Amino acid sequence: MAARQREKADLLRGTLDLLILGTLGLRPLHGVAVADRIRQVTGGTFVVPPGSLFPALHRLEHDGWIAGTWEANDQGRRVKTYALTSSGRRKLAHEQRQWTRIVEAVGQVIQTG
Repeated sequence: MAARQREKADLLRGTLDLLILGTLGLRPLHGVAVADRIRQVTGGTFVVPPGSLFPALHRLEHDGWIAGTWEANDQGRRVKTYALTSSGRRKLAHEQRQWTRIVEAVGQVIQTG
């Protein structure tokens, strides 16, 4: 059972990472704006809570796929804005290709099933 939960967590982490990278591929955003954009684009299908979002952002930054800079927002509060790095752009392109293969494979299975 523990292995199954670990696989599910890895799948969810990979999906969240792809959603974040794809969102930041459009333009740099601060953390809450990343979550808002994901919710908006997916029509509410994906709602990323802060407890999942911020560890993922920190992990992606640690891995070198995104870079964060501290800035002041319109209200003068400090917010960390994230942008893709060049290696993050390569990672996003790779993950997009992988995702396309997965979607096509699942589509083939459910169309023949």
